[in-house]
Amino acid sequence: MSDTHVYSSDVAFTPAVKAIQARKGSRESYAHVEESGGWRSEIDDNLAEFLAHTNSFYLATASADGQPYMQHRGGPKGFVKVLDKNTIAFADFSGNRQYITQGNLTENPKANIFIMDYVHRRRVKIWGTAKVIEDDPALITSMMPKGYRARPEQVILFTVSAWDTNCPQHIPQKFDAADVAQAVAMRDARIAELEAELASLKQTLSSPGLTG
Repeated sequence: MSDTHVYSSDVAFTPAVKAIQARKGSRESYAHVEESGGWRSEIDDNLAEFLAHTNSFYLATASADGQPYMQHRGGPKGFVKVLDKNTIAFADFSGNRQYITQGNLTENPKANIFIMDYVHRRRVKIWGTAKVIEDDPALITSMMPKGYRARPEQVILFTVSAWDTNCPQHIPQKFDAADVAQAVAMRDARIAELEAELASLKQTLSSPGLTG
């Protein structure tokens, strides 16, 4: 099958997909998107900002015979780096050492990054190709988030072919535990401050000379 695409969205909208869209009535609306150039194929400021705040995503790959696999990747915010308008990179930390993703990429470089932002109910899908860099210590060091306690084993470079966003429909709103803890701590600090002010006011009002 040829990888030549007329539109960037053809990376996902194959002839089979378009046939189903036509049968189910959505082909015309997606054709309008194609006439406008298809999906975005370069990393713009909005995507770069989104990635800068990403601390979790899923990386999908497939073997040469098409067996799919999806692996979670996580780290502190900022662990995903934008190297240029077409390239994303991140340190690949040592894990369970199954190496399914890496094995798949040796025989099929096509990959997809799927990112969920539960707080703002947003999702971003990025199509492209990926490769593993094991023999570049300087690159691996530069990709490692400062102060993060993990062992970087290699770097994954992801070349973007196309990306798209989805509507928030059916996305539940969830919050990171650290963000919730910070909000609760701020609330508790404010409550303590108000209680101290109230206690001081009561003491002032009960002082001699203010009670009649």
